[in-house]
Amino acid sequence: MRRRIIILIFLILTLGAGWFWWTMPPAVAIAMATTGPALRAVYATGSVEPVQWARVGPAVRARVTEVMVQEGRRVTEGEPMARLDDREARHRVVEAEARARFAEDELARIRTLVTRDIASRSALDRAESESHAVGAAADAARRRLDDYIVRAPSDGVVLRRDVEVGEVVDTPASLFWIGEPRPLRITAEVDEEDIAQVHEGQRVLLRADAFPNQVLNATVGQITPKGDATRKAYRVRLNLPDDTPLMIGMTVEANIVLRQTDDAVLVPPAAVHDGRVFVVKRETVERRPVEVGVQGPRAVEILHGLARGEAVVLNPPASLSDGQAVRLRP
Repeated sequence: MRRRIIILIFLILTLGAGWFWWTMPPAVAIAMATTGPALRAVYATGSVEPVQWARVGPAVRARVTEVMVQEGRRVTEGEPMARLDDREARHRVVEAEARARFAEDELARIRTLVTRDIASRSALDRAESESHAVGAAADAARRRLDDYIVRAPSDGVVLRRDVEVGEVVDTPASLFWIGEPRPLRITAEVDEEDIAQVHEGQRVLLRADAFPNQVLNATVGQITPKGDATRKAYRVRLNLPDDTPLMIGMTVEANIVLRQTDDAVLVPPAAVHDGRVFVVKRETVERRPVEVGVQGPRAVEILHGLARGEAVVLNPPASLSDGQAVRLRP
């Protein structure tokens, strides 16, 4: 009998404990809605380049015999920058000039024979045609000699030199880069899904590995009308201020600002589910629909439905319902 009483008491205590835990309000973690800056932007990557610049390459395939300028040197349009081995080309000039002299001598001889009625008029015509042809070939051979001198296409500073004496270079190669160190710009690529939101004059925030703790500024200067169908992107030029610390060739991450709010209502992403939040009021929760704005990895902007200072539930349980009592998780 006593044993039955003990078992009965144990069952009552167990059921009571189960009922207590069953009816006990769920423990939740909360966070306060705060205010801060919210930024909606289009992301892009790009590289820094001069506004005025040009690649300089050879017109023919040949070996480099002399490099005449160094990096940082200012050059003028047409100034020689490098010489290529032109010995074979000069031999061709000598050969073409010899043929031209022979054709001229032959033309003079035929003219003399025509005046004596020894040669026909048709022979004179053929000699004149031959003389003109070989003369033009000699002129062309002489002009081609200039292809063995790499010249500056415009005024500017030698920004980079990528050639050494003795190298064999071909027409696709870039031997020099010349341009003006200022002003600078960024050439970036924007995804075709975002390009409709980008307009000239928009503010751009930049981040570069060379300046990890600094946010730099630029503005949208130009949008290329035709996109790249293969890469599904559009080229966008970003204008940099004259005092920018960025250097030519640096890569940057660009955020083209579409909208910026300095006092936006912000909550952690874990508080928003399916466009709703649970707001804690007097130990109960109120399920409230909200309009979400900018969504980031650390905060979500609430456009409507929530005010600064209100407490919201983080990672609300699936069973949590409107008006249900809750307790704070220790």
